[in-house]
Amino acid sequence: MPASPTMDSDESAEPDTGAEPTEADSLGGGVGGDTRAGAPGAAGTVVGAEADTPTGSGEAAAPEAADARTGAAETAVPSRAVPSKADAVPTAADAVPTAADAVPAAADAVPAEAVTPLIRGIAVLRELTEAGGTLSLSGLERATGLARSTVDRITSTLARMGYVRLDGRDAVLAPRVMELGNAYLAALRLPALLAAHADALADELDESVSLAVADGDGIRFIHQATRRRAMSLSFRIGDLLPAERTAPGPLFAAEWTDEEWRRWRERRATDPRDQSFPAVPPREHASPDGDFERRATDAREDGWALDDQLIEPGLVAVSMPVRDPRTGRTACVASVVSHTSRHTAPNLRDTLLPRLRTAVTQMETDLTTASSTPSASSTSSAPSGLATWTGASKQELGREFIESLARGLTILTAFDEGRASPTLTEVARATGLARATARRALITYEHLGLVRQGENRTFLLTPAVLSLGFPPASRTSLPVIATPHLEDLAARIQESASLAILTPSGEEIQYTARAATTRVMSVNITVGTRLPAHATSLGRVLLADAEQNYALVDGELEEGLRAIAVPVRDRTGRAVAAANVTVHAARHTAAECVENILPELMTTVGRIEAELRVAGRFTRVPTT
Repeated sequence: MPASPTMDSDESAEPDTGAEPTEADSLGGGVGGDTRAGAPGAAGTVVGAEADTPTGSGEAAAPEAADARTGAAETAVPSRAVPSKADAVPTAADAVPTAADAVPAAADAVPAEAVTPLIRGIAVLRELTEAGGTLSLSGLERATGLARSTVDRITSTLARMGYVRLDGRDAVLAPRVMELGNAYLAALRLPALLAAHADALADELDESVSLAVADGDGIRFIHQATRRRAMSLSFRIGDLLPAERTAPGPLFAAEWTDEEWRRWRERRATDPRDQSFPAVPPREHASPDGDFERRATDAREDGWALDDQLIEPGLVAVSMPVRDPRTGRTACVASVVSHTSRHTAPNLRDTLLPRLRTAVTQMETDLTTASSTPSASSTSSAPSGLATWTGASKQELGREFIESLARGLTILTAFDEGRASPTLTEVARATGLARATARRALITYEHLGLVRQGENRTFLLTPAVLSLGFPPASRTSLPVIATPHLEDLAARIQESASLAILTPSGEEIQYTARAATTRVMSVNITVGTRLPAHATSLGRVLLADAEQNYALVDGELEEGLRAIAVPVRDRTGRAVAAANVTVHAARHTAAECVENILPELMTTVGRIEAELRVAGRFTRVPTT
């Protein structure tokens, strides 16, 4: 029997007992006037014992101690992990989550049953996101205030999950981290229902079109249909912008309560330059509060709003609300974005608003149809980070793997289109985790503003989940996805590996990524090289597509070279690229290529395809 993994200071005792108590599925520590046992008191502390804690669960209630390895006097919770004003939790109607009705985040005091390693891990993901996806380990240590040994264990755990890649001294967000944001977007349903209309409008107008939801007193993008221009829109899915500097902002603010206006004014007073919004340039001079209040009043009366170079000189936009047919409230806002070299703001309103209005009407029609047709129950397999996997990883890596962090992140992936608002029991069942473990993670996420409680003891993800790596990862390309895997393959088999696509004519291939090895005789091909498709293994497997799963070519490029290639398929099954290994005939016979190299190549392609499926679920992944 293998020895039990050593429990370190970043872990709390969380045995997966599988107990199924009969108490209510709702959490203690919720927001609002909850007086149940475990609800926050006036000072934000947890009072009383939690009613539904499984007997004998053995879960530690107190936050974990400071790092034991270094003895550093580290704070239990990183300073950046406390919810900011931008992370306020929405309370929109549950039918189609609109994210419009922000309520105050949980008190800054950390709930006694929150999972501290999970709070720390979220802080690391947020810092990596704000840094553009790459940050040194020492930079993460400074940004989060965590001990270096803790940062090392967190990044090691995230690397094991495929969420980051450790590149020397740097941590780099990996495409698989997008599965966290995908869970929110799938549960929201709006991108799946409305993206096609936004894309069609962008094609019709030859201008960028976006969809955004409210996130506290900001707006967060959930879809972007951009145009390829010398000067194009740089905002990404998941980016958070201050409401007062956008066209969608006044439309959301038109539905704000007095409390929401108070929080907006408080944020403006404490952050006059918008430095808590890294997606926009800091403002030099803040406009009076009354300007935005007047814009919100006008938006309520007009049903549309303009952005006349509020974010950046030259950037203009016109927006309209897309309303939830069951509540009449704003589900999201559709915007057409242009540049003053093509449209002034008044011209944008006069010429493009009518076509935007037509598209919004079509979007609302689709929402009406969807509201009368309940989404099918999720038939997808359980999320990847199951209890058995995390346990095995802990056995293998010991202190370098924080099991409670991995399990906590798995909770987010339990949400999907068919599980948009699950109960606690449904979350536990979907992940394979103990109900007590799921409950503590949800308490933690509610404190961080990533989860809110819905009706009938259900839970919903908030738009803030998109702050966990999605913006920088959403701009990834297929070569970026493939390169680390090709490098691993080349290192394993000591042969060069490449990725290529068919050119639009279908007559040539173009190399888009390559991992070369150093030998006395080696193949000298660079990224961007074009070759006749019919003469290469890469071209043949792409031209054959579904007819065969690999192509083997002798004498590729010149006598003595042998190459074997496998197609790379997207989530629809279409071959969008191909990967190959090129060898000298003296080192490998054709039979050896099929027997020894092909399995390694197919394993590598499988890993590339897995990340491509995650990255391409709600974004377009460029092949070059």
